Amino acid sequence: MPHRRGLRCRGDNCGGECNRLVTTGSEGDHANSEWRDACRTRGRQVKVLSVNCATARELLVDGRRVCSAIGKRAVDGAVAVGPLGLAGDEQADLSVHGGLTKAVYAYPHEHFAFWQTVRAQAKAAPWDEPVAPGLFGENLTVEGLSEDRLWIGDRLVLPGCVLAVSEPRYPCFKFNAAMGFKHAAKLMWQSAYCGSYLAVLEPGTVSAGDPIELVPGAREVGLRELFRARAPA
Repeated sequence: MPHRRGLRCRGDNCGGECNRLVTTGSEGDHANSEWRDACRTRGRQVKVLSVNCATARELLVDGRRVCSAIGKRAVDGAVAVGPLGLAGDEQADLSVHGGLTKAVYAYPHEHFAFWQTVRAQAKAAPWDEPVAPGLFGENLTVEGLSEDRLWIGDRLVLPGCVLAVSEPRYPCFKFNAAMGFKHAAKLMWQSAYCGSYLAVLEPGTVSAGDPIELVPGAREVGLRELFRARAPA
């Protein structure tokens, strides 16, 4: 029997009781795609695996020294999150990183195996060397939030703060240096494994192990769609 407007999903397709309103469609399903995606998120393990910070330092790129904070390291315990990012973290070039709309950078752990393989192929690291959290410059290494599931304006609700997806990360020459080979930025463009910049809607704290609830926004512009639209020809 079709739902009447205002009934709640029983969790038939999301692996649990999601308690979200549905508008129409078959019982236990959602006609509205953003609610369906949010429900499926609840059936997966979605959480922060690592919180990473760094201060700016000199980085050798093509024979010249530039300032960068891309090589971040995991930190223990709860880290304060303010409108401009994490306590103890820096961004060297505020024209492309940081600020209110790019305060926090999150990267999916699901892509680590890809980068471990291509770094080994490029002889930038041994085959058995795992990728360390923070290598991509990410503040949050996350699980269960790949780019194809995120839209600009989606909210990430954590126990201690609320963040919003603002835009993709676009790689630059410093990314090549951090990864150890010159085609790394090109591979990010090709794979669209870009991660997401986040604005801080509600300051607070974040810790490794924090669960994340994905709350859909307007769902008009996809994160990966926007990244690919701006890819160099």
